[in-house]
Amino acid sequence: MHRKFVFVTGGVMSSLGKGIAASSIGFLLERRGFRVNLVKFDPYINVDPGTMNPYQHGEVYVTEDGAETDLDLGHYERFTSITTSKKNNLTTGQIYADVIDRERKGEYLGHTVQVIPHITDTIIQRIEESSFGADVVIIEIGGTVGDIESLPFLEAIRQFRLKVGKENSAFVHVTYVPYLYSSKELKTKPTQHSVKELRAIGIQPDVLLCRADRFLPPEIKKKISLFCNIPPERVISAKDVQFVYEVPLIFHHEGLDHQLVQILELPYTEMDLGDWEMLIHRLKHPENEVTIHIVGKYVAYEDAYKSLVEALVHAGIAHKVKVNIQWIEAEDLEQGDLSPLENAHGILVPGGFGKRGIEGMIKAIEYARKNDIPFFGICLGMQCAVIEFMRNVCKRPEANSAEFDPDTPYPVFIKLRDLVGNEYMGGTMRLGAYPCDIAPNSLAYQLYGTHRIQERHRHRYEFNTKFRTLMESHGLLISGLSPDGRFVEIVEIPEHPWFFGCQFHPEFKSRPLAPHPVFAGFVQAALIHSQTHPEKKKPRRVVNVLRTVEGTQSRE
Repeated sequence: MHRKFVFVTGGVMSSLGKGIAASSIGFLLERRGFRVNLVKFDPYINVDPGTMNPYQHGEVYVTEDGAETDLDLGHYERFTSITTSKKNNLTTGQIYADVIDRERKGEYLGHTVQVIPHITDTIIQRIEESSFGADVVIIEIGGTVGDIESLPFLEAIRQFRLKVGKENSAFVHVTYVPYLYSSKELKTKPTQHSVKELRAIGIQPDVLLCRADRFLPPEIKKKISLFCNIPPERVISAKDVQFVYEVPLIFHHEGLDHQLVQILELPYTEMDLGDWEMLIHRLKHPENEVTIHIVGKYVAYEDAYKSLVEALVHAGIAHKVKVNIQWIEAEDLEQGDLSPLENAHGILVPGGFGKRGIEGMIKAIEYARKNDIPFFGICLGMQCAVIEFMRNVCKRPEANSAEFDPDTPYPVFIKLRDLVGNEYMGGTMRLGAYPCDIAPNSLAYQLYGTHRIQERHRHRYEFNTKFRTLMESHGLLISGLSPDGRFVEIVEIPEHPWFFGCQFHPEFKSRPLAPHPVFAGFVQAALIHSQTHPEKKKPRRVVNVLRTVEGTQSRE
């Protein structure tokens, strides 16, 4: 069987859900027995999103091999069985850097270097490289048709179809069909214009995924089919759903996977979606509820914590619990008013960079520690937990991280290079997967059930082992260490009902049908706390974990 390619493009406007669409296509084809791979092509000139403010780009997703990538790679891993790498995210910045480097080395033999063919050839080369080991490769083109930044990628996939043939490639276009309440009708004109724009650059879509707030009636599908030159059975409703994990079931109901099998001339195979249907049932019919307070720096834009939110959803599914999130801006707690935390069944402090909001996070952690509220600190959250412990339990009020106070006499966190010297490959961050050894008789061992784990990291400050003995003598348990003993990975407070801090980001490895054990344990602890503290007030502002916020103003 020839290798097949599915290209997912978007029109009308951004944020229509190309990433979820591509992930759902991967899910359905994988369930039909095909090996899939998913790749995101981003048109921005940044080499990667690692230096972008989360308010600009949302979460930076970290792969096993340490690449800082687009958050859509998280969707790819959550919907399919693939493990992504740096090869699964390509940006304009990477392409141009590669081409310019080749030009400087003289590899173009004096030719004028141009967008066509040199840029497009490089994109095509990366498409071919991404296909290794897969039957079907799904490639999502970021941005919107009509954006000048996307043109080289669209031109490249136009050329690529000529190279591999129509039977080995499919163009899937995600578009928008708004419903006008004033006239009580669905409008197809935005979709018509979007397809017209795509056809103007030489691409005729094979399938349309029409985002709408309802299923498209047959007469609307027929109209879109007529004006967009697409068979009506390939005009697919991409209906709004309560939970993103419903999307593959909607697409299957609409016949998307059947149409792709026909277009790509793939062998027909049966599929079983029973486990996924049970997952949706649990989401829609929870037996209990818990409220988790997330005290963070970027809470006004929830996509900054996308994998974190999804990991809580997965843990909720495992325990048949609806997880509600109350978002707390860390800076709001710095003046000492901790009343927003009163109704918490669990408090989570996530990762981040920079000094803003740190004192608020520390106050929230102190509140959780003193009031026996389940606490979970991730990366920066773990660092703040150690600072709080050093200040208030070890009685070193000047303790801090060297990141926030370079002159502190008690720098409990220091730069990576200061801890291990320049031998550490010259890098300033630990990125990607690293092993960790877990102590027996610890909460970490109880959760993981094994003595060695491997988790993904993204940070540049490390626990200062100079203060390890002092903190251990006051009751802090260091339950996770790198195999060489140099890096502290997990801290706990055994006297607390559930207090867990980790230097890594476990949210990146959670899956809907395989929730991460630490998140599952945290939600279970929050459930127990909710049942043993029924006097807690109802939340003043509870947000379902799957809500998203758009158009948030950028902040540092």
